[in-house]
Amino acid sequence: MPVIFALLYAAMAMTIIVGGRYLIVSGAFAALTSWRFPGLYAGLDRQIRREIGWSLASAGIYGLPTGIVAWGWQNRGWTQIYTPIDAMPLWYLPVSILLYLAAHDTWFYWTHRWMHRPGPFKLAHAVHHASRPPTAWAAMAFHPIEALTGAVVIPFLVFFIPIHVAALGIVLAVMTVMGVTNHMGWEVFPSFMWRGPLGRWLITASHHQRHHAEYRCNYGLYFRFWDHVCGTDRGLGRFVDRSGSAIRASAGGSADGGRVAAGGNPDRLA
Repeated sequence: MPVIFALLYAAMAMTIIVGGRYLIVSGAFAALTSWRFPGLYAGLDRQIRREIGWSLASAGIYGLPTGIVAWGWQNRGWTQIYTPIDAMPLWYLPVSILLYLAAHDTWFYWTHRWMHRPGPFKLAHAVHHASRPPTAWAAMAFHPIEALTGAVVIPFLVFFIPIHVAALGIVLAVMTVMGVTNHMGWEVFPSFMWRGPLGRWLITASHHQRHHAEYRCNYGLYFRFWDHVCGTDRGLGRFVDRSGSAIRASAGGSADGGRVAAGGNPDRLA
């Protein structure tokens, strides 16, 4: 098979994988939302169809570089992805995962913040923020320009930072799950992850919800490091239903205990 056709085949196959992964994961968390908070997405059918349409288009943009790089890894040895478990020290496995997440988070923070400038926002990022409120289907609802900025990160990193194929799978799984759960409109993770000391540094839906409410804050993806350093961290947001009434922020705890006040310092909860 000529190389060009092999590359096209790889890109198409990866597009199907990325799109299928999106439909499965977002669909599962949307179903969980319907079970846990019936009616939370009521009246959002048109918005959800739009989110799915943009997300499937983004899957094609993500699939193109990913498929080409995957083909190059398997057939030309282009990348630093390795398969023998003993090719690198075992301690490097978790380190490589953290390196990838930190690098991705850094890239996301600065490109995301740039996209909130008037020009890029109007041109591209407004597509994502058209989801009011965001749903589990909004994780990949990007304008093609924004999708392209996200699609190149991991394919770029594999050329320079060694990573075991299983560790890379974990990175992709974290990226997928966090992308979906950060937009669900409620907090799926236990409270210690977002209300305790760990929550000062990790981003979950409680943190990203405030970004969608106020726009010019909370730009990070996985970690709150850059938001803290750059003074753009405004703490946790609050979850409301379609009527504007506060809903419980997480699946556990009391109804009042899950709420986050709109004013003051939302990180300081009793």
